[in-house]
Formats: sequence, structure tokens, C-alpha cells
Amino acid sequence: MPAAGARERGPSCPCPGVRTRLPVLRWLPHYSRAWLQLDLIAGLTVGLTAVPQALAYAEVAGLPPQYGLYSSFMGCFVYCFLGTAKDVTLGPTAIMSLLVSSYAFHEPVYAILLAFLSGCIQLAMGLLHLGFLLDFISCPVIKGFTSAASITISFNQVKNILGLRGIPRQFFLQVYETLRRIGETRAGDAVLGLACLAALAGLRAMKSRLPRAARAGPLAARVSYLIVWTSATARNALVVLFAGLVAYSFQVMGSQPLTLTGSIPRGLPAFRPPRFAVPAPNGTVPFRSMVEDMGVGLAVVPLMGLLETIAIAKAFASQNDYRIDPNQELLAMGVANILGSFVSSYPITGSFGRTAVNAQSGVCTPAGGLVTGALVLLALAYLTSLFYYIPKAALAAVIISAVVPMFDTGIFRTLWRVKRLDLVPLCVTFLLCFWEVQYGIVAGVLVSGILLLYSIARPPIKVSEGDVLLLQPGSSLHFPAVECLRDAVCSRALAAASPPRFVILDCCHISSIDYTVVVGLAELLQELRKHGLSLAFCSLQDPVLQVLLSADLQGFQHFPSREEAERCGGAEPGGSGAAPFSSTSESSLLPAGLIQ
Repeated sequence: MPAAGARERGPSCPCPGVRTRLPVLRWLPHYSRAWLQLDLIAGLTVGLTAVPQALAYAEVAGLPPQYGLYSSFMGCFVYCFLGTAKDVTLGPTAIMSLLVSSYAFHEPVYAILLAFLSGCIQLAMGLLHLGFLLDFISCPVIKGFTSAASITISFNQVKNILGLRGIPRQFFLQVYETLRRIGETRAGDAVLGLACLAALAGLRAMKSRLPRAARAGPLAARVSYLIVWTSATARNALVVLFAGLVAYSFQVMGSQPLTLTGSIPRGLPAFRPPRFAVPAPNGTVPFRSMVEDMGVGLAVVPLMGLLETIAIAKAFASQNDYRIDPNQELLAMGVANILGSFVSSYPITGSFGRTAVNAQSGVCTPAGGLVTGALVLLALAYLTSLFYYIPKAALAAVIISAVVPMFDTGIFRTLWRVKRLDLVPLCVTFLLCFWEVQYGIVAGVLVSGILLLYSIARPPIKVSEGDVLLLQPGSSLHFPAVECLRDAVCSRALAAASPPRFVILDCCHISSIDYTVVVGLAELLQELRKHGLSLAFCSLQDPVLQVLLSADLQGFQHFPSREEAERCGGAEPGGSGAAPFSSTSESSLLPAGLIQ
């Protein structure tokens, strides 16, 4: 990233902390006219994608169309000043809109308050450097959620493609009602919707197969390439424009076979804080009740928003050779959602599709977001009357075209080949998300956590038996694993027909232990000593050795390497084996009744 990440020369900021919190100061002093030209092109291109998607994603969120536009500009402005990735664009997305639909109950007041509270949580996580919590959401859980979301969002738009009304939003009821009422399909909506889907698929395929234009080629070839590339990149806007013209033509002729978006309030949203209470027939719903109603959504929405944004930022930073600051990304997301709630925005996050368009358009700095945001504001101020004629079937086609690629068809085969156990959280998340999104995510995280804890509690232990019993744990030892280690030692050292004379614990893979493990080792040393066996440690890493020496275990002996420990174990008692480092004092870790 030439401006926002790679170049640091030029006028220095008097306060380095300000540059850390305001990444715009890193690239603004170096801004050039060439970057301005590319940022303008990228910003306009993304804006042509953002406007029709905003109208469509509001439908997914269960909100009036204008709220999609209200959610599409503040993130662009904020990220320009606070973001660390030149390619990322913030705004409404299919995933976030689905979550808002689940937790805001199709009420704008709840959606706006959810944006404010999510922003507060994200901002606090950034200030406290809690971004590591996102690492506990594993890839199978993410893949299961996004694949299920792809299906549920797509099927949610089938009703608009077919022109059906009164279809419930719960997935299973939706499937049942859609199939039951498929005979009520409106022919105009179905034909237009399928035509838009075909056009979007064709333009997407055309763009993926478009060769790069040679800069030194003929002018006609370069102009043709530019026309085709622009048409394929701005395909959402072109398809929606075409569908709107068709609907307007029918309106002029006096017949309207299409279901239209309808009236959208003209003008910019008022700048005001979100409402912390809602009027109700029996009085007022207070803030506390609103928070209780949103429940687990106050954790799921901000975490999924952060996860989506940081994953996109990391992917494009790696692709375009620059670095991002994850904690600064948390701050940018938090501020964007907080300020967005003051202009009636619902929760926003990074958009993979629009970010890809931004990168492919050659954006140089986050300033491209200013152009995108300005285009959305212009649409709100002057074009809302034209949005009346946009058919819902066309917007549904835009949504389906955007979310179908989110279904990862190869992940199931990949996990079956690589690690089949990871299919468990994937399938749990995938299946439960069809019931309720929050149940799928929470269950997937819990299953992943259980699998992680099981691997900690039952580490792999390599055993080599003979005159000397050698055990080598494959990972660090923590308190759930101490019983597993004791069972492995005792079952082979004490229950064998010809017990070994010496037991060696190879600690080369152990980088940390805790107090419970130390207590367990003290008990193991004592138990083996009762049966006339010795336990020695070898290849101890310095942090582990310091812990064990500080514990002052009775009979503790250790060797620098496995070979020296085996030579000592193979020598006869009183022989000339290698002398171990040892501790002979009584252990103070064991209760008095256990010390013999």
C-alpha cells in the first residue's frame, strides 16, 4: 500500500501517538495527484455498487430501504481517517443484515441502538487490546456460519423473485410457505428476476475471464477493455438501472406487472443520538428492556462485525503487500458504528465484495471512501424519487448474486481429507444456523472450545518401553492433563510384568506448566519411589526448569539430554552413570499426610 502503509518519510508528526490513532497522518503528507485520480475512479466504482446493494440489504435486515443508504456513508468517512487498510470499505453487508434481522426485530429503533452498543463494545475492545478474543472463533465455525447464511439469505429473496407476499422470515416456515404458494408466482417478477440473475452471473463470469489490457496496445483495444471492465464491475448498478427503466416503461403504459420498491423518503437523515426508550401501547419500553430483548446479539453482532472486517483487511493486506493494525481496526469499527447510529445507521462491517471492487479499481489510499460516501449522500439528496421504480425482483437478484459465492462447497471435502474432527463444529454451526443464527454460532464456538480443551487435557504421549521407560508428551502440560500423564506412567511402570528400573520424562516439547502439574509430578515422584522406581526429567526448557527448581521437589533429578538420562538409567545402581542434577530436600508442595 503505497500511501497508507509502506511510506513513512516526509513531515513527521510531533506526537507519534497521534499518528498511531490517526493513520490518515501517515499517508496524507505524501498524497499526490496520481493517487487522487485513482482514488476518484475507485470511489465512484464502489459507490455504483454500494447504492443498489444498500437498498437490497435493508430488505435482508427487515428495515425500510432508506436505512440501507443511511448505513452506507458514515463508515466510509470514518474509515478514511482511522482505518489502516487502503482497500477496505465499511457499510451494510449480507451477513450483518441477517444478524440485524434476527436481533432488531425489524424495528429501526432497535437496529440503530444495536449499532450504537456494538460500536461501544468494539471501541472498548480496541482500547483494551482484546482483539485476541476473535481467535477463539475457529475457521470451521466461520465457514459453517457463512455457508448457512448464504443459503438462508438466498432463499429469503426467492419470495421477491417470485413476487410472493406474506412469507414468514423463519427459514423452515419460509421454505414450507414458498413451496406451498408457488402457484401464486407473479410472471412479471419471475421473468425479470431470473433475467437479472442471468445477467449478473454472465457479467461476473466475463470479468473473471477478462485478460489484463496491455498499456501499450491500440487505443481502440484499451477503450473496449475499459468499457467491458466498467460494465462488469458496476454490474449491480447497470442491472438495477435496466430493471428500473423496464418498470418505468410499464408504468407509463398504464400497467405494472412488477412489484416495486416504492417511496423512499428524500433527504439526509437527521444527526441525533439513538433513542434509548421506545413508546409502547402500554407505556414506554425502557433501555434495560431493550437490551434484554437484544440479548446475545450484543455479543454476536460486534464480534462477527470485527471478525469479518479484520479477516477482509488481513486478506487484502497480504495480497497487496502492506500491514494492518488489528487493534486500530477495532477502534475504527467502533467509532464508525457509534457515529453511524447518530445518522440512523444499523450495524456495519467490512464488505468483501465492495473491498474487492475497490482493490481491483486501483485504489491507493482510504480516501477513495470519501468519494463513495459522497455518492451515497448525493443519492439520498437527489435520487430517492427514482428508486421508487426499482423492482424488488432486481434487488433480490443483486443479493443472491452477492451471497451465493459465500457458500464454500469445498470445505466439507477439505476437512474430511485434512482433519475430520473439525467437521463437528462445522456441521453443528451449519445446521443450527438454519434454526437461529445465534444458536449456531454459540454452539459452534462451544464445540470448538470443547475440542480445544480435550486436546489440552489429553495431550499425545509417545511411549518407548524397555529397561528404561521413556515418555515424551507432545505439548505443554496444563492442569487438565496431569491425570492423563500419571495414568500413562503408572499403567506402564507399575502394572507391567517386568517393570522398568528407570522412568524418563522427555520434556523437549513442554514450554510451560502450571502449579497443579507441579503438584501432580510431586505425587508421581512419591508414588514411584514407594515401588522402588526413579523418575528423571530431561531436555527441560528454561521456564519449566525454573518452575520445577523453585518447587524444590523431593527426589527431582534432571539431565540436559535424553542420551545422558538413558545412560544413567542403564547403569547399575552405584555404577558410573552420568550424574544428574538433583534435589534431595522434601517437597513442600504435598500435604503433610502425603509425605512419607
